[in-house]
Amino acid sequence: MTDFESGVPVREMPLTSSLLSSFSPATSWSEEKSHSARPQFSREFDLLLACISGATAERIRQLIRHDFDWQTVLRITEHHRLIPQTYRSLCDVSDLVPGEVLGNLRCRYEANVRQNLRLSRDLIRVLDHFESHGIQALAYKGPTLASMLHGHIGQRQFVDIDLLVHPSDVQKSKAALIELGYMIGEDFTPRQEKSYVASGYEYVFDLPDARNVLELKWGILPRFYAIDFDVAGFFDRSITVEVGGRSIPTLCPEDLMLVLCVHAGKHAWGELSLLCDISQLIQSQPIKWDQVFEQARQLGIRRIVTLNFGLVENLLGVALLGFVHKHFQIDRAQYPVMRRIFSVVTGSQQVDTESASYFRLMLDLRERIRDKVRFLWRLIFTPSASEWETVRLAAWFFPLYHVVRVCRLAKRLLRTVASLSMQSRSETSRLKSGALPGSA
Repeated sequence: MTDFESGVPVREMPLTSSLLSSFSPATSWSEEKSHSARPQFSREFDLLLACISGATAERIRQLIRHDFDWQTVLRITEHHRLIPQTYRSLCDVSDLVPGEVLGNLRCRYEANVRQNLRLSRDLIRVLDHFESHGIQALAYKGPTLASMLHGHIGQRQFVDIDLLVHPSDVQKSKAALIELGYMIGEDFTPRQEKSYVASGYEYVFDLPDARNVLELKWGILPRFYAIDFDVAGFFDRSITVEVGGRSIPTLCPEDLMLVLCVHAGKHAWGELSLLCDISQLIQSQPIKWDQVFEQARQLGIRRIVTLNFGLVENLLGVALLGFVHKHFQIDRAQYPVMRRIFSVVTGSQQVDTESASYFRLMLDLRERIRDKVRFLWRLIFTPSASEWETVRLAAWFFPLYHVVRVCRLAKRLLRTVASLSMQSRSETSRLKSGALPGSA
């Protein structure tokens, strides 16, 4: 395994003040210095931010130093899925970039273009087949988002196709994809499938030569996240974007903004590309901000949207309109959450979506008590495929899976508590043993 694949520890160094200004128009990080330390970013992460935020070649030259860790640059660029933007920016200062590094980026850039072309071709093939079966579908993310935001499918990294259908069309869509040679991993009983469609949100399909290439969705998030988007409304407000000479139905900019913000939150902002999509949407599309605000208020996701806008402004230097600042302003109560998100973003590591800290963050992202309660209730009492695989029950005992779910969660909680207790005892013992020589 190469250094690029295994990763290199990131050294800490302050981010330039030009990119990190404030959490809100009224209050800046510098005003908060009595409460917390200023965020520390590595030189390599600083360079990545410059490459994706439209910094000049002169600015990028200033950031590149003799002891620059190019392997770290490669690692975090791949982790954050920012190969196209980074490659284009570094080509402008190619005389300062090691040939092997630029060659590595070029190979990855070209591989990404080839993959995107294949996925675009497959998207058109699937939509044509759906149309022949009378199935309505919206394509979002993937080739459609690349074309909408950049005007070219090669300027964004993506690895699959995302299709949104009406819940009533899930079975018909699934059958149509199987006709095209797509394969699905789940093998549910009719009762399990009915429950999964009610509580889940997607099926993932493979092709014989590639895995996880298409996600068939009938919702934006699993039900337990308690963000109940109006899927029918998405279709009513949809627009079209041209991909490969074909008009592709997709989400309107206002719906797309909310979906991208929630998607970034779901992944705990583990990849900068999530913020780049939001940044590019703000800059490339006319957006009716009053509609974004009203829908965010109704869904109870104003805090999630606000945090996204704060990150886009402070990390990527995107200037936001006065209306956005007025209605999506970060208050002091959100600073601890923002600092945790900064830590995740700059850590450039995979986010553990099964950890207790992840679920605490998901709770902290919600501004309404009722949404926090709904999140916890659904999380605890909604059985998943893992329960069905662990315990096999006859169809007439299916409601007992709610009990199985609670028991499994309780068992995991007890294991976590026992592990923390053992770590605490071990640390106490270590400290005591270290103190003995001094006390003799």
